[in-house]
Amino acid sequence: MAHIDDPHTQRANLDYIRTSMNEPMLERDHELDLARRWKNNRDEKALHEMVTSYTRLVVSIASRFRNYGLPMGDLIQEGNVGLMQAAERFDPEREVRFSTYASWWIRAAIQDYILRNWSIVRTGTTAAQKSLFFNFRRLRAKIENRTEREGLDNAGREQIAKELGVDVSDVESMEGRLAGTDHSLNATVGEDGDSEWQDFLEDGNPNPEEIVIGMKDAKTRSAWLKKALNGLSDRERTIIKERHLGYETVTLEDLGKTLGISKERVRQLEQRAMDKLRVSMSRHSEDGQRLFG
Repeated sequence: MAHIDDPHTQRANLDYIRTSMNEPMLERDHELDLARRWKNNRDEKALHEMVTSYTRLVVSIASRFRNYGLPMGDLIQEGNVGLMQAAERFDPEREVRFSTYASWWIRAAIQDYILRNWSIVRTGTTAAQKSLFFNFRRLRAKIENRTEREGLDNAGREQIAKELGVDVSDVESMEGRLAGTDHSLNATVGEDGDSEWQDFLEDGNPNPEEIVIGMKDAKTRSAWLKKALNGLSDRERTIIKERHLGYETVTLEDLGKTLGISKERVRQLEQRAMDKLRVSMSRHSEDGQRLFG
């Protein structure tokens, strides 16, 4: 759906467009002189004259993207940002007209704005996907005109995918995205409905009963673990606590130095202690097997 500005905004946009179109065109030599004055001397008057002379270019490029449902004034504003970026980077010694160089920056700025604001869902994260987003409608219309049939079939999707260098699945996904629009979760269901769409979303979190049961089970398993640890020797209990129950795992080598034994001996004691814990925990519940398995 195209955005419709209020009358005041429409008048402001028309005034800006009219002013832009009345700006004088720059001769090549004068354009280069302005660009050199800005690049070499940071002459802001030269920059202002060069930029304002090409606001008509911004308007022209922005108008090509007016069917994406975003305010024309915002498209022009973003295009002006691209124009300023072009002016900052333009090298007058390369013998390229500023309009040619600026067109890329203006178009890139507008396209980036559209991708960020067309939908609340991120669109076009790669160069190929961006190309697909901005060329899909044109290519679909071309295929529809040739086949005299509305919509795309598998052959049409494959043709678009091949031409733009993307997967057919990307074409199918973009086709669905462009066919739909964003909807608010607070929108009511039906014309006279009292329920909102968000009322039908499933909550994946545990319910209160599951939370209470989980807390009780955790408390029970903690008691079983404490009892199992009490069945270990002091040295085995130290190894288990340092290796498995602390915030940071102590290495076998460091534990060996603390206990005055070799690293291999620590590993053997750890394995023996784990076996004891498994046996003790399995006597109470099969949960012990999952806890220490």
